[in-house]
Amino acid sequence: MRTPKLLLLPLALSVATLFPARNLPAQDLQAFQKRVTEFTLPNGMHFIVLERHEAPVVSFHTYVNAGSVDDPKGLTGLAHMFEHMAFKGTDTIGSTNWPAEKKAMDEIERVYDLLEAEQNKLSRADPEKIKKLEADVHEAVEKAASYVVPNLYPRIIEENGGVGMNAGTSEDSTDYFYNFPANRVELWFYLESARFLHPVYREFYKERDVVREERRMRIESDPQGKLMEQMLATSIAAHPYRNMPGGWASDIEHLRVRDAEKFYATYYVPGNITMAIVGDVDPARAKTLAETYFGRLKKAPLPSPVTTVEPEQEGTKTAQIESPAQPMEFVAYHRPDQQDKDDSVFEVISGLLSMGRTSVMYRDLVRDKKIALAAGAEESFPGGKYPNLFFFYLIPSLNHTTAENEKELDVIIANLQKEKVDPEALSRVKTRTRANLIRQLDNNASLAQMLTEYYANFGDWKKLFTSLDDIDKVTADDVQRVAKQYFTPDNKTVAQTVIPVEEGTK
Repeated sequence: MRTPKLLLLPLALSVATLFPARNLPAQDLQAFQKRVTEFTLPNGMHFIVLERHEAPVVSFHTYVNAGSVDDPKGLTGLAHMFEHMAFKGTDTIGSTNWPAEKKAMDEIERVYDLLEAEQNKLSRADPEKIKKLEADVHEAVEKAASYVVPNLYPRIIEENGGVGMNAGTSEDSTDYFYNFPANRVELWFYLESARFLHPVYREFYKERDVVREERRMRIESDPQGKLMEQMLATSIAAHPYRNMPGGWASDIEHLRVRDAEKFYATYYVPGNITMAIVGDVDPARAKTLAETYFGRLKKAPLPSPVTTVEPEQEGTKTAQIESPAQPMEFVAYHRPDQQDKDDSVFEVISGLLSMGRTSVMYRDLVRDKKIALAAGAEESFPGGKYPNLFFFYLIPSLNHTTAENEKELDVIIANLQKEKVDPEALSRVKTRTRANLIRQLDNNASLAQMLTEYYANFGDWKKLFTSLDDIDKVTADDVQRVAKQYFTPDNKTVAQTVIPVEEGTK
């Protein structure tokens, strides 16, 4: 499993002094563990509390084990909608008149149902009636908006010293997080539990428009985003990893509140949620507050995992998009999920090829041959919960091509398959991987994120530390074996931008 790449905020305590690089997973795991308190509520919600009293601040991270991979068919982008609804408030926060707002929100759905019913008539639909109903929907949305107190929920957080408030949607999860002063811990329990206990889909259709605009900016108007989408859709034929978290345009435009309510009831159940609290906090008090506030959530069955299995690829796949912008190429190979015994081998290979200025790809493509402006690899993409891709990116330098870069990448891979990796290079990657983890342990927010992620994905946050033991065990033979097994032409997808004909002939 790849180490999370987060922006790090400085804190007073340096864990580099607590956890020497050479001994992190052994005795220092025991020292770290003494600071951790874990408990699971009767409804199944799990909490991880880590005491760090060096500064009077606390970081909170809520990890919902559901992401875009769980979007229902025809409703891509639905998981992402919850990120946008995250700070809209509750039935008691964010409304000037909740009963009137609720009535107005219900009216939106009633009119929208009429609109959809007419649209579903297809060729028999009445264009004038559709136009009238679209206007009615817009009017209903505006009426509901008249009861909204804009940004009240986030304003309460900010006025009480909250910082770093945000949410994010990936293929495998949806995350909600921010930091509070230590004397505002109970306020977090109240605010966070309230939006889970009483979710309100306030301004849903306005946020749907925002999500649609994000897609336009990040994919439709961005050659890199467009190429990424085509690469995924080409390399992955059946599994929902083929869909970007933002969703497909036509799906986004038809998302409804009822879809969100059903998704919430399925995936936002207590047993599918992990919460971490890291900082100047009393674990006993945290447990009492958790029981008081989150204990109100009803226990419900866990959602079923994705059952679609990607069929074995039987030949190189290619995809192209036309773009007059900077040429680029993505190369991907199928690989197993993060539970596989070779997961750590893939991480080591990624480090050997693209970690820092001593890595093979940087040294060969960028520094020495100067045929690339940038080149690198990701060992697990787009997610890790299910079988996924080992991913390369190549950006040619001026007067050089993607074909040159791909040819040189093929040579690099062939060398990895034919020759044992240098012991010194292997050791260097292991040391850097360990150092990267230590740097992230220096930050409360980063720690909270990693604790929830590792618990949710592996059933134990200690995997965060023991994964380094797995890295240490990787041998040159392992690297060669995995490279031979997975980096094959039949397992390969190439996606590249090409200059439009009219541009190239001017």
